[in-house]
Amino acid sequence: MKMEILIGLLFCVIAAVGFASESDGIYTYKVGHFEVYMLVEGERDGNAGIIPGADEAMLSRYIPAAGFKHSTNAFLIKTPDRNILVDTGTGANGVIIDKIKKLGVDPEQVDAILITHLHGDHIGSLQRDGKAIFAKAKIYLDTKERDYFIKTTVNQGAVAALNAYGQNVITFDALPFGPVSKEVLPGIRAIAAYGHTPGHVVFLVQSGRERIIIAGDFLHVALVQFPMPDISATYDIDQAAAASSRRQIMEYAAERKIPVGGMHIVYPGIGTVEADGNGYRFVALR
Repeated sequence: MKMEILIGLLFCVIAAVGFASESDGIYTYKVGHFEVYMLVEGERDGNAGIIPGADEAMLSRYIPAAGFKHSTNAFLIKTPDRNILVDTGTGANGVIIDKIKKLGVDPEQVDAILITHLHGDHIGSLQRDGKAIFAKAKIYLDTKERDYFIKTTVNQGAVAALNAYGQNVITFDALPFGPVSKEVLPGIRAIAAYGHTPGHVVFLVQSGRERIIIAGDFLHVALVQFPMPDISATYDIDQAAAASSRRQIMEYAAERKIPVGGMHIVYPGIGTVEADGNGYRFVALR
């Protein structure tokens, strides 16, 4: 099982998928008329201690002796008429800005920024010294998320990020996976995946018959949480709700064969999800 997961994550080759060299930290995936780019802001050694529900037997089964990597990613979606970011990373060293420029998009050409949630490693590139970095962009986030971090448990980083955009902050009320969902932009729907934070959402992107789920922080240690989706991380505010959302995302993606991209899955960060016993297996696209 352990070897199968590692092979799936690291070496599986699937045809008809765009590829950029790993040294670029940019992975290209085509969704109908949309171009989706996963942007690696940085990688570091992973820490399995953030999933306290996993005992030593589980960890030895799924985590290689040499350790594993933890990635921080953002996504750029180019549609025929818009440039859209999904999250913005931590803001460290301007990496995300540099990478979108490399893809031919200047910050003032970003039309919309979709926020999965308001943790600092997802909104760090929104503002600098109180000024919006993406001056013409509208910011989209779930109402529950805004209210929690602005009113209930005030987070100054979130306050500064949203204040920089003023009336260009647009909130929505996400709905669960189902026949009715909330379209925030043409071809992009927000799906409630509450638990990691009170207003954490994932985005279902569709062009024509092709789809991808950009799933934010639905997990943090892919090697363990795909096969054991009921185990949550210390970062999850409501661990039971996060586990329920995680399983729903994996089940939905597996049954419909929709690729999934995550903010903390190592390069290439996009893959298919397959049912495997009581859990799932992630097969990275190459």
